[in-house]
Amino acid sequence: MNIALWIVQVLWGVFFSVTGFGKVLCHTPPLWNQALQEVPWLSAVPQNLFIFIGICEFLGGVGLLLPAMTGVQPKLTPFGTFGLTLVMLLAAVFHIVRGEYDFVPINLVLGGIAAFIAYGRLFVRPIAPASISTFRVLKGLAVLGVLVLVDFAPVWYKLTHSLTLVSHRSAAGIG
Repeated sequence: MNIALWIVQVLWGVFFSVTGFGKVLCHTPPLWNQALQEVPWLSAVPQNLFIFIGICEFLGGVGLLLPAMTGVQPKLTPFGTFGLTLVMLLAAVFHIVRGEYDFVPINLVLGGIAAFIAYGRLFVRPIAPASISTFRVLKGLAVLGVLVLVDFAPVWYKLTHSLTLVSHRSAAGIG
């Protein structure tokens, strides 16, 4: 059970930190406008709410990994997953209200597995707290560094290349 929890915990932590980071980057007008063209339901969400959801997802993803991997305040991990479960349930309600039923199963699976992690880390296989040491601080910084690299690199590449393509198209007069 512990191995299964760690596998989904790492996958969900990376997934939510990446998707959250991508949402946070939409604070600039060019990226927000590009996202409006690519995501059909985005026009129904205010930009500030979208960015807030991104912050919640990013912090939830980090909260899935950092406290558990360092052993410092590992009880924060289930609380982060409860938050992600809530975000996914609210997303499912949003899509149901809009009649976008294709998105609901994805939201429910993401939220359900987050709830599984929360339950597992709170009751089934909790992680024992550890004292703060130099090694744990360095481990935490390494995990954060890897997350930033994993989050930033693909998002930066996609955004810079698609924005470059958009600017070349508009300079050439192509739609």
